[in-house]
Amino acid sequence: MENGNITGVPGQETVILPEKPSRHEKPNGSKGISLLIEGLQREEQATNSSSETPPQNEENNVINGKSLPIGYELHGLERIPDGPALVVFYHGATPIDFFYFMATVLIKKKRICHIVADHFVFSIPGFKLLLDVFGVKHGSQEECVKALRNGDLLAIAPGGVREALFSNENYSIIWGNRKGFAQVAIDAKVPIIPMFTQNVREGIRSLGGIKFFRLVYEYLRLPLVPLYGNFPVKLRTFLGEPLPYRPKATAEQLAEQAKNSVQTLIDKHQKLPGNVFRALMERFTIQKKED
Repeated sequence: MENGNITGVPGQETVILPEKPSRHEKPNGSKGISLLIEGLQREEQATNSSSETPPQNEENNVINGKSLPIGYELHGLERIPDGPALVVFYHGATPIDFFYFMATVLIKKKRICHIVADHFVFSIPGFKLLLDVFGVKHGSQEECVKALRNGDLLAIAPGGVREALFSNENYSIIWGNRKGFAQVAIDAKVPIIPMFTQNVREGIRSLGGIKFFRLVYEYLRLPLVPLYGNFPVKLRTFLGEPLPYRPKATAEQLAEQAKNSVQTLIDKHQKLPGNVFRALMERFTIQKKED
């Protein structure tokens, strides 16, 4: 497979990102996102300069002995509007999938997708520059509504830290009764776009299943849960059908609808329970789940 190719999926636009930088390179912060974006731009230029590229299909995702398969795909980019929208997604142990998503939207749509983060992230020493680079917001309802009314693209994981650390290989959604994000969408009169990344919990896993760590978090609100992995699994991000703004919808109704939409994406695209070995092998085999 040639790097940078775009494969067609009926009714959707599929964007394939290049491999991560060499393991000998250790980009971080603004340098890391800059390297990723520069790499994507080079791949796009190479694709646009080739006039004899043959039609692509899912077979291009199989290792051919000449080059390694890519590690990330985005399906449904055309569902990102030109105007404001709220992207609601399932939170893996880390939001690594969102950073790839954000970079793709920046390259292909020329737009920055801001993300809402938990307040404790802003208290971590040395993180200010990194948060500024990625356009991270504190997440008050007023700030989110203002950003959307200004025409921005905003993303939020309603499950937050609790879902990140204490969900498991069954990809259980842990949103509780959170509906503030839905009220934001209603107040700003914007659509909600559900998002889920296949195998996001197989790349990096947490030890949140140990009761001690759960108790520490619930009482101290400190995310002191060990993570492990960084396995080079295949990640595929899927955008679901947008939920349009409905003036008469309540926050409770919209929140439940958004949750059901994300759950539908999980049921459709994720083999349960998640398995690290299977996710690794998907980098070398044809995707068999429905796209």
